Amino acid sequence: MSDKSTTYNGGVGVFGLLGVVFVALKLTGYIDWSWWWVTAPFWAGFALVLAILLIIGTMALVVWFLDRPRNRTLGRGR
Repeated sequence: MSDKSTTYNGGVGVFGLLGVVFVALKLTGYIDWSWWWVTAPFWAGFALVLAILLIIGTMALVVWFLDRPRNRTLGRGR
């Protein structure tokens, strides 16, 4: 007897389904939204993650810049 365990990962998620519905409504004329808003369920998650990473990266650079030791050569000869 062989153990055949099948796992199913994938499919259309909530945002994918919402995006398909918005595109269908836009193409049939039921909504008069900009295409940016119609396609937002497809790209908004990536944009949010990118914005968070940019904020964290900027904060890390500021902390690094403020915390780094300064090269003080005053009082030392050349």
